[in-house]
Amino acid sequence: MHIHILGICGTFMGGLAALAREAGHTVTGCDVGVYPPMSDQLRALGIDLIEGYDTNQLRLKPDAFVVGNVVSRARLPDGTPKYPLMEAILDAGAPYTSGPQWLAEHVLQGRHVLAVAGTHGKTTTTAMLTWILEQANLEPGFLIGGVPLNFNLSARLGSHAAKQSRPLFVIEADEYDTAFFDKRSKFIHYRPRTLVLNNLEFDHADIFDDLAAIERQFHHLVRTVPAAGRIIVNDLEQSLTRVLAQGCWSERRGFGNAISDFNAHGQASDFEVQCRGTSAGRVTWPLSGLHNQLNALAAIAAAEHVGVPPSEATRHLRYFQNVRRRLEERGRLSVPGGEITVLDDFAHHPTAIRTTVDGLRSQLNAAGKQSERILAVFEPRSNTMKLGAMKSQLPWALEQADLSFCHTGGLDWNAAEALAPLGTRAQVAGSVDEIVRQVTAAARAGDHVLCMSNGGFGGVHQRLLEALSKQ
Repeated sequence: MHIHILGICGTFMGGLAALAREAGHTVTGCDVGVYPPMSDQLRALGIDLIEGYDTNQLRLKPDAFVVGNVVSRARLPDGTPKYPLMEAILDAGAPYTSGPQWLAEHVLQGRHVLAVAGTHGKTTTTAMLTWILEQANLEPGFLIGGVPLNFNLSARLGSHAAKQSRPLFVIEADEYDTAFFDKRSKFIHYRPRTLVLNNLEFDHADIFDDLAAIERQFHHLVRTVPAAGRIIVNDLEQSLTRVLAQGCWSERRGFGNAISDFNAHGQASDFEVQCRGTSAGRVTWPLSGLHNQLNALAAIAAAEHVGVPPSEATRHLRYFQNVRRRLEERGRLSVPGGEITVLDDFAHHPTAIRTTVDGLRSQLNAAGKQSERILAVFEPRSNTMKLGAMKSQLPWALEQADLSFCHTGGLDWNAAEALAPLGTRAQVAGSVDEIVRQVTAAARAGDHVLCMSNGGFGGVHQRLLEALSKQ
C-alpha cells in the first residue's frame, strides 16, 4: 500500500516509516522543522519528505494517511487551522489511522512483542534488549525511539525464520497519547507478551492530571499481557507496586533490590549480575549510573523470557554501545591548558537531567578527574517542562553541575526565579546565540559542556564547538 505519514520525523513515526518501507510499502510523509538524526535516516531510505502540512498533499491519494500525535485540530490566532492537511483529510472522508494502530495491524500481528515501558530509560533498555537478542542469533525486529550505535538504525522488521514459535519484535512503549482522535496511551496497541515496567513518575503534564492518571494507563497495559506472558518490574518503584496491586494475571519477575529475582552488586560500570541468588556473570562496560545498571537487569530478565540465559545476556551486554544522544560526545577541542568536551544528551525531565549529570560526574570521579567541571546547558522543551509543572525540581536536577545555562525561549514562567537556589551557578538566556556567548565566556580547559534537550536545540552543539574554537 501507499501510506502518507503526518509528523514523519518524530522518533516513533520515523521508525514506523522505516518499517513500512522495508515491508515493501510506498512511504511518503510531511513534517515541519525536521532535524537529524531522523531526517537523515529517512532520506537515506529514499523516503520523500514534504515540508509543512499543506492541503495539496491530499492529491497523493494514499491508501491511508497515518497521523502522528503531533497533529491536532488546533487553530492559529487568525483562526486558520494549524494542520490544514488534517482538516482536508476529514472534509474529504479520506482513510486515516494512527501510527500505533497501523503498526499493530501491519507489523506486530503474529509476533512475540517485547515492550519496554517507563518514564525514563525506555530507549536505552529497548536497545540493550534488542542487542542481547541479536547476539543470541534471534534476529529480532525492533522500533526504538533513538538510534542504537550497535545497529545505526532505529527500526527494522527482523527475521520471520522459525527460531521461535513467534518472530520477536522489541518496541519502546510510550505512555503518551496515540493521536488527537485516540487519547489512549500508545502502548495499549502493542499487546506485549513480555513487558518491562522500568520506572514510573509524573510526566506529560499536558495530558495527565496527576501520577494516578498515568498509573491507570500503565494498568491498562498490564491487562493486555496474557497469562503466559511475563511482566518485569522495577521493585524500587512504589508507583509500579501500586499499578500491579490493581491486578496482575501474568508471571511477574522483579529487579533492582536485594530480594528481587534479578539484582546487581558493584559499581554501575563494573558489576556482578545475580539471578535468583545465583551469579549470572559480570558486566564491565563504558556506561555509568545506577539507572543503566537497572536498565541492564530489566533487559536481562526480558531476554530470559524468550530463551536467552542470563549468563549469555550478561556476556553480550559487555559489547553494548549505547544510543545516540545518550552522553554522546559531539566534539573535543584542544585549548591552552587542556581540552573542552561538548556532549549531547536527550534528558528533558528533571529526574533524567539529574541522572545524566550524576552519571557524568561519576565517570569523571572514577577517572580521577574530580577537578574537571560540568557545564550543564539545557532547554525545558517538553510539553511538561514548558508548562512549568516541574520547575521547582530543576535546582535539585542540576545539583552536581558546576554551572548551568537555561534556554528560556518559549517559556511563560520565570526560569531565573526557579533557578535562584543555585545562585551564581545558574544563568538564563532567551536565545541560542545568547547561551552560546554565555557558555563560551565561562568555559575553560578541562570543562565538559553537557547539552540536554529532546529536540534539535537550534544546533547548539556545533555552534558551541565553532565559538569555542575561536577563543
